Amino acid sequence: MLERKITGDGVVCGFGRIDGRPVYLFAQDFTVFGGTLSESNARKICNVMDLALQNGAPVIGLNDSGGARIQEGVASLGGYADIFLRNTLASGVVPQISAILGPCAGGAVYSPAITDFTIMVDGTSQMFVTGPDVVKSVTQEEVTFEELGGAKTHSTKSGVAHLMARDDRDCLQLVRKLLSYLPQNNTEDAPRVESGDDPNRMDPRLAQIVPPEPNKPYDMKEVVRLVVDRGEFFEIHPHFAMNIITGFARMDGRAVGIVGNQPSMLAGVLDINSSVKGARFVRFCDAFNIPIITFEDVPGFLPGTAQEWGGIIRNGAKLLYAYCEATVPKLTVIVRKAYGGAYDVMSSKHIRGDYNVAWPGAEIAVMGPEGAVNVIFRKEIAEAANPAAKRAELVAEYNAKFANPFIAAEMGYLDDVIEPAETRPRLIAALRMLENKRQENPARKHGNIPL
Repeated sequence: MLERKITGDGVVCGFGRIDGRPVYLFAQDFTVFGGTLSESNARKICNVMDLALQNGAPVIGLNDSGGARIQEGVASLGGYADIFLRNTLASGVVPQISAILGPCAGGAVYSPAITDFTIMVDGTSQMFVTGPDVVKSVTQEEVTFEELGGAKTHSTKSGVAHLMARDDRDCLQLVRKLLSYLPQNNTEDAPRVESGDDPNRMDPRLAQIVPPEPNKPYDMKEVVRLVVDRGEFFEIHPHFAMNIITGFARMDGRAVGIVGNQPSMLAGVLDINSSVKGARFVRFCDAFNIPIITFEDVPGFLPGTAQEWGGIIRNGAKLLYAYCEATVPKLTVIVRKAYGGAYDVMSSKHIRGDYNVAWPGAEIAVMGPEGAVNVIFRKEIAEAANPAAKRAELVAEYNAKFANPFIAAEMGYLDDVIEPAETRPRLIAALRMLENKRQENPARKHGNIPL
């Protein structure tokens, strides 16, 4: 192998156009030394990344690599570090997309991890720092390549993969579709598309989606699809932390980022994984001038020792930090409930939400009515002749006084209480009003997000 000479050394680099817009690409070739990274290989990738940064265009990596080339020693390791540096410098400047088209191991997984989006192919692509043999020798665990680092594993358990493709062709189509929602760089806006969907369209079906029972689940994606252009919602991380939804859509032809609590999964509660998932997405949208629309129905943060010991405080703060930091237009619709600190976190008016509205049946309170009544009126309920009837009476009184959107609207925490059917035209009108929004954070090198 040391004497083999192969022209190109395992990576093809170049540029092209997708939908008429320039992009820069590199593709690793697993048939050449297993796609391992050499010094010259790394130099080619770095050159194309430098061109992308200089010319303000996205970088697409087609990854299929066995990691660092052992025969080249530290030169290969240095090549990876050169790539990692460019990934970091390009972060938030030009979109970076990684398509995983085969097994990637060791250093080959860290460049995709720094990029904005990672797409894996079901059944053929894997990502892992150490392979099954090393895992078995160190921990005595027996695991297959697919179980350890396959597309399903990283799409559902680790969250490393943002999208899972059926095959290589589907993977490349997902790259193209994703790029259609993104700007070329952080100084531009995403392309506008004539959708043919009336911006003043109202949909009475919205009023029928949310059940009258406060604890009954429904699918928030149904709400999103009835509001956005032509019902098209391109979901990101669809199989990970499913109690929150993230993705791209268009409103009046303009790309927007969608974040929503999902009542059909864990009642839409915020936990560690959903907070990290949401924070990552919000920060991406903010970096690339994409307005954020939040559909809120959140009962709070998930309680329990697993969450507390796992760092729900630190991780929940990531989502809070991301929303606070974001300066793009932020629109929020409280669909059913907003309880406790989660009300603050989900793009509330207090953290610079630009346009915040609620549907008439929404509940905004420190906690749910039953819990609040049990805390506040514990003594009265215990001493009542009929505790159940007394509790029901107090719950109704609490709902009338506190758990409704009109109190928040009176205090200026909501801009309006709207009928569900008019959600789309109201949001589009707000987006038009905020089209030239300019807001800056205090001068600093960077903030210290609670990682």
